Amino acid sequence: MKDTLQSGIVFEHKFIVPKTKTVPSLYPESEEFVSMPEVFATGYLVGFLEWTCIKAVNPHLDWPKEQTVGTHIDISHEAATPPGLEVTATVKLIEVDGRKLVFAVEAHDSAGLISKGRHERFVINREKFDRKVAEKKMGNG
Repeated sequence: MKDTLQSGIVFEHKFIVPKTKTVPSLYPESEEFVSMPEVFATGYLVGFLEWTCIKAVNPHLDWPKEQTVGTHIDISHEAATPPGLEVTATVKLIEVDGRKLVFAVEAHDSAGLISKGRHERFVINREKFDRKVAEKKMGNG
């Protein structure tokens, strides 16, 4: 981690919602999901907010040796966004506690606020992380 990884970092990221990021595409194996409205899925919204947090801190890490993984998410999903609309996520790093990072997150579409909340990420050493995952896969973790 670089010395520049400090609270106060703000980052904005934009994305046009494609049909492939709507509720029916979330789990195409699920009859229930497939029959739901074609709007930006909460699962994809979470991923979009995570992506924005990653982009916010990567310049302040020894990327790709150091990366971040999500450890907690607490957000609202307040409004539906149809495909074709642009969504904008704004994230602010509000706390750095060792390797734990806490963000305030928000997302908007052209009609207004669609999401707000908090997200926590943890800085990992990718090589060490992969080794632990491999051990778990082999039944040793």
